[in-house]
Amino acid sequence: MAKAKMAFVCNDCGADYTKWQGQCSECGVWNTLKEVRLGAPARSSGPSGYAGEVQSKVTLIGEVDLSELPRFSSGMAELDRVLGGGFVPGSVVLIGGHPGAGKSTVLLQTLCGLARSLSALYVTGEESLQQVAMRAQRLALPTDKMQMLSATDVETIIHEASRVAPKIMVVDSIQVMHHADVQSAAGGVTQVRESAAALTRFAKQSGTTLILVGHVTKDGSLAGPKVLEHIIDCSIMLEGSHDSRFRTLRGIKNRFGAVNELGVFAMTEQGLKEVLNPSAIFLQRSDEIASGSVVMVVWEGTRPLLVEIQALVDDSSLGNPRRVAVGLDQNRLSMLLAVLHRHGGVMVGDQDVFVNVVGGVKIVETSADLALLLALVSSFRNRPLPRDLVVFGEVGLAGEIRPVPSGQERIREAAKHGFKRAIVPYGNAPREPVKGMEVVAVKKLSEALDAI
Repeated sequence: MAKAKMAFVCNDCGADYTKWQGQCSECGVWNTLKEVRLGAPARSSGPSGYAGEVQSKVTLIGEVDLSELPRFSSGMAELDRVLGGGFVPGSVVLIGGHPGAGKSTVLLQTLCGLARSLSALYVTGEESLQQVAMRAQRLALPTDKMQMLSATDVETIIHEASRVAPKIMVVDSIQVMHHADVQSAAGGVTQVRESAAALTRFAKQSGTTLILVGHVTKDGSLAGPKVLEHIIDCSIMLEGSHDSRFRTLRGIKNRFGAVNELGVFAMTEQGLKEVLNPSAIFLQRSDEIASGSVVMVVWEGTRPLLVEIQALVDDSSLGNPRRVAVGLDQNRLSMLLAVLHRHGGVMVGDQDVFVNVVGGVKIVETSADLALLLALVSSFRNRPLPRDLVVFGEVGLAGEIRPVPSGQERIREAAKHGFKRAIVPYGNAPREPVKGMEVVAVKKLSEALDAI
């Protein structure tokens, strides 16, 4: 028997090496290289009868069929939005999140709804069949046609799935699955990689939509090898704190749709319910006008979202003042404070600065720069900003206000929610007046400070 080839894969960035070394030369992290067994390429593509068994041949790109992919809806509009319009047959979706975020709940709701019209299989490896059935009964879900399987062996799962031929299958979770040919414990780098590869190969060959549930580490990233994100077609994260009833579903990777699409759900006694108007829940402001608060318009995937940002500037009793940012990049906060001092004439070097995005939303784009600076000045001067004011725009190091994408749609979304005044970049000024809204277009940070 030929000796199996081994490789060492970085658990953080996915770089592979022929021998072990203490530090990954790609990402610079120490002690992240794990031994991975490289299996020999299979001679056959699996049991006969799979829909994916086709002969490969060279094709001109102009002859490729560009017809719409045959999708089917999940039954939830917010989940379909994140997926890019629904499930694609033969695709592999990886959903991650903290324990208790609601991953198993939303997948059980989805499969129970789809089982009424197509064949669905729910594979549970962490919970017993009784636990899953009790959850479905508690959520009052239709379970008359729902197929269940309790197993952790990958070959057993593939054998049973080949027999029942499901249209969609959920594996909860990939960290507890193990492959008989891999001599390592379940949850290790080698087991997760080989188990995911075997399940993905089955999904591609049979045309089954496969959903894998993944755990997350303390820093919020998916546990297991980073190469797992290269195997799957779509990666989504279910985020939300335990003290909040709202959950956000964000697309990280999607080969069949837009990336960074956001879906919002509310946790209720009947499970996760979709929120069709997310801006309404993030704009539940108090009746009393307080300083350091302003509403901004961010772009999430294919739609605008109105979010309130709060800032608190206070005298520091420490030699090194604190800079705390929740929902924003802390390094960008330090950069914007330097721009505010240089081009805005506001010095907060001896002040503690705290910034928070209301609702637990994480802002990853630069359109929140101008709103952040105006909220900081409002708190520092203790002067409240008008409740009907909305702000967005990117701030450069020279103090210029740069335009952001989809500016017209952001302004229209703010006007729809009753805002009367907007401070926007000059490049995003509307060509025609917006009914019921006064738009102030600014080119520099000093002009924005004069406008408030």
